[in-house]
Amino acid sequence: MPEAGTADTAGRESFGSRLGRAMAGRGPLCVGIDPHPALLQGWGLNDDAAGLERFSLTVLNAVGSLAAAVKPQVALYERHGSAGMAVLERVLAACAEAGVLSIADAKRGDIGSTMAAYADAWLRDGSALAADSVTLSPYLGFESLRPALDLAAEAGRGVFVLALTSNPEGASVQHVGGADSVARRIARAAAAENRRYGVDQDAGDLGSVGLVVGATVGSALTDLGLDLAAVRGPILAPGLGAQGATAADLRRTFGSAYGQVLGTSSRDILAAGPRIQDLRDAAQRTLEELRTA
Repeated sequence: MPEAGTADTAGRESFGSRLGRAMAGRGPLCVGIDPHPALLQGWGLNDDAAGLERFSLTVLNAVGSLAAAVKPQVALYERHGSAGMAVLERVLAACAEAGVLSIADAKRGDIGSTMAAYADAWLRDGSALAADSVTLSPYLGFESLRPALDLAAEAGRGVFVLALTSNPEGASVQHVGGADSVARRIARAAAAENRRYGVDQDAGDLGSVGLVVGATVGSALTDLGLDLAAVRGPILAPGLGAQGATAADLRRTFGSAYGQVLGTSSRDILAAGPRIQDLRDAAQRTLEELRTA
């Protein structure tokens, strides 16, 4: 079994260890790279592959030295077909070259060989789409994610599993079961996976199996009895800024697990572009709020 801070018998440093170090050194901010058509237009860019690439690389250039991670939204590249996915490949390669951790927000989930193929695409060494981590959907059963969980551990990469999202529709699935809710079961499964790979809870190490928990879920964590601190993985918390959550809200919502939270802001920072310094200033303001909350 690998020790905490490694991913496999080859001795690679785990994603959780790398992310924990980045959060400690830079602060707990993830910047979403979300090239929405309206943002492209606001930046004076065409809604095409060229505009997509200029937008994405400008964001990376602006915030790469400030954020612990960046999170390209895969759907906004897919909408441009093969040309858009080629841009995403170049963006992920640029992240790796710059030493910026990447989270591919793909929300993949399936069974058997299909799940293995998704894992191969996003987590395999040498894949053109390989990211440092990928978001996954567990709603075919947490264990259906096994190909991705195992490959991520082998390759020193990570996963963020959807657990408690802030969209109103999410409650119809995630809250079901009350004290033994679907969300609580997902959190327990993630905790078990991190224990499997030797995460030292007492030492405060971060595992490589994280959860996605919306920044605007309010009292749902308490209502459902979720112990996120026990997961010992990073908590990706989208919804900071334009979606209404503040750093103070994150502190209140996540309580003792706040040290694991990677606060994610997209539109609130991206709207400051296209000038690099304006993007940097917006990211720095958000970062300071997270640090001092």
